[in-house]
Amino acid sequence: MIKHVRVDHRLLHGQVAVSWLQSIDTDCILIANDELVNDEIRKTTLKLARPNNCKLIFKTVDDSIKAILSGVTDQYKLFIIFENIYDAIKLAREIKVIKSINLGGIKHTEGAKKISKTVSLTEEEQNKLIEFMNEFPEIELEVRGLPSEQKIILKDNLRR
Repeated sequence: MIKHVRVDHRLLHGQVAVSWLQSIDTDCILIANDELVNDEIRKTTLKLARPNNCKLIFKTVDDSIKAILSGVTDQYKLFIIFENIYDAIKLAREIKVIKSINLGGIKHTEGAKKISKTVSLTEEEQNKLIEFMNEFPEIELEVRGLPSEQKIILKDNLRR
């Protein structure tokens, strides 16, 4: 069962390991990232942030989709983390049970629009998100760094 879906360029870190895991009932973190799967140094670093009571899995985005669709992840209360919006959208298009995507950390780049203190979106990212929201209006896109913060509903904060 998918409990939470988050986009955060830092992937697994203190905010996620402490604040988010305390606020959602999860026992498994799935980091879906194509490059990370083959990066042993980076995976080892991320494993240091894993809470003791939570399984940590690294898969490519395609392998994540296959695992979820096959039912192999059904035994877990899954928290899925992506490094970017493109991967999150790819999975959400295939996995029809996703109700919400949390944009928690997208680093600022030149020309990006600041949506919150932790999320900035380029024009290309904004266009992709608008396209996705039009295609899947039932999926909530919300911006929050921490679960205690007030949600910023993305559709109210992007140009149409």
